[in-house]
Amino acid sequence: MSYKNAAEILPTHLLEELQKYADGAVIYVPKSSCRTGWGNQSGLRKELDARNQAIIKAFYSRRQIAELAKEHHLSEAAIKKIVYATQK
Repeated sequence: MSYKNAAEILPTHLLEELQKYADGAVIYVPKSSCRTGWGNQSGLRKELDARNQAIIKAFYSRRQIAELAKEHHLSEAAIKKIVYATQK
């Protein structure tokens, strides 16, 4: 992210209006493009969804929560959240 002088970018009337609200302050103007969800761009979201589905399938195939926790390097509480979230 780089800083730009508002006087070089904005029309005078808009700059004057902005100065009424944030005179001399540094402000952040977010991009107008739509943001992707967490992990969607890197593909991690798909990997986690696939892992969670595998955990759920194994649980309903009578695998123990403690066993799944060891296998996936997660806490038993995390396994329970994954499994029981689907039962709502």
